[in-house]
Amino acid sequence: MEVLAFRLQYFLMAIFALALLLVVPTINAQSPAPAPPPTSDGMAIDQGIAYGLMLVALLLTYIIH
Repeated sequence: MEVLAFRLQYFLMAIFALALLLVVPTINAQSPAPAPPPTSDGMAIDQGIAYGLMLVALLLTYIIH
């Protein structure tokens, strides 16, 4: 009878340990941080410079004619 109690106790501890192995990793699980907003890659600056150069070219063309 005593041997059966020990076997049952070890069996229940093994079941409990397996259950903890499945549950414990999810306790500290965190959702990933959201992606940062896109930063300027210099495209707006390049476009501003291009508009400025086109304006200068337009003015020079107007002045020369």
